[in-house]
Amino acid sequence: MLTKAYIPYGGYYSSPFCKWQGSLANENAIELGARTARQWLERKGWEGAPFDYLYLGITVGQQRVFYGSTWAAAMMGVRVPGMTVMQACSTATTCVFNAAMSIEQGLLLSPLCLLVDRCSNGPHTIWPNPLGPGGEVISENWNMDNMNGDPATGHPMVVTAENVAREAGFTREEADELAILRYEQYVAALKDDRAFQKRYMVPVEARVGRKQMVRVEADEGVTPCTAEGLQRLKPVVAEGIHTFGSQTHPADGNAALLVTTKERAAELSADPSVSIRVVSYGFARTRPAFMPAAPVPAARMALERAGIGIKDVTVIKTHNPFAANDLYFAKELGVGWAEFNNFGSSMIFGHPQAPTVARLLIEGIEEAVLRGGGHVLVAGCAAGDTGAALVLKVDTAA
Repeated sequence: MLTKAYIPYGGYYSSPFCKWQGSLANENAIELGARTARQWLERKGWEGAPFDYLYLGITVGQQRVFYGSTWAAAMMGVRVPGMTVMQACSTATTCVFNAAMSIEQGLLLSPLCLLVDRCSNGPHTIWPNPLGPGGEVISENWNMDNMNGDPATGHPMVVTAENVAREAGFTREEADELAILRYEQYVAALKDDRAFQKRYMVPVEARVGRKQMVRVEADEGVTPCTAEGLQRLKPVVAEGIHTFGSQTHPADGNAALLVTTKERAAELSADPSVSIRVVSYGFARTRPAFMPAAPVPAARMALERAGIGIKDVTVIKTHNPFAANDLYFAKELGVGWAEFNNFGSSMIFGHPQAPTVARLLIEGIEEAVLRGGGHVLVAGCAAGDTGAALVLKVDTAA
């Protein structure tokens, strides 16, 4: 259990998420993330250097990623050291845990976790192959090749979801019903002129032409989910339960969270009566080609290390790239579908990789504040049949 790492209330943001090839498709994700974070920090008006180390989370390579964290920090106007972290969909979880551990050990005062990614226009890498036939190069499409095949198993990610669904006995009807519920939960975040999302979401100014900029204030590319619409879709895999309506879509975006000491968190908090502590971390690797099962053992580890059970958790958020993720999570941990992922989840608002779980963490914090405090559990799977989870504790004066 961690006892010293805190997140200031409001010490975080997420940009809108844009479906790939949308408004954020032309921007280098590192430059866009650093620019957005700098504007956010300026609006916060925090005095002095806001952070002393930068964890840059990114999974899809961008030009000049070699310099990664230090380049991003320089663009933000803060010359601090840092590191670049890549752990597929659990990149944000790992960044926050590493930041929390640095506080726990007294190594850092206020590390910032900046999560950036752009699935649009993914890089195509050419690897030299001088010993190959005729010196033919080896090429790799960072997005398509890796989503469509784990080199350790040869299976696409959607097949790992179907493996879990088939073994657990889940049906197409359940997948469609869950997708509709998750869309309805997302729509709740749009009520009252997006009141919930505006608690944490900041606009992004992106370049869409040589001399043209666009201001993106809300998610782009979210597809309405209805029973009639889902019934018209064919399974992605023959005899499978998942359609394009019951899985996530690639997206672009960025997010950031500041992790610091209890005292500094109170100083920087938008509401000093709110306290947010990073409590525990869990991780797991499940059987080959069963990726959506991995969040369950990761969540159990995080809960055990926090000294609580699933019934002690006030807010649960999951990264759910496939319906099978939440169907399995609910079945194994004994929670109802409607008991988690209020106000949105990655199945609906999209999956820009590194920022995805950061947004889930932020939404979990805000929901917990609305509920008067409590434990927040955030869990999700990641490439390579792995999973990670975090438990936070939100206290309010109410």
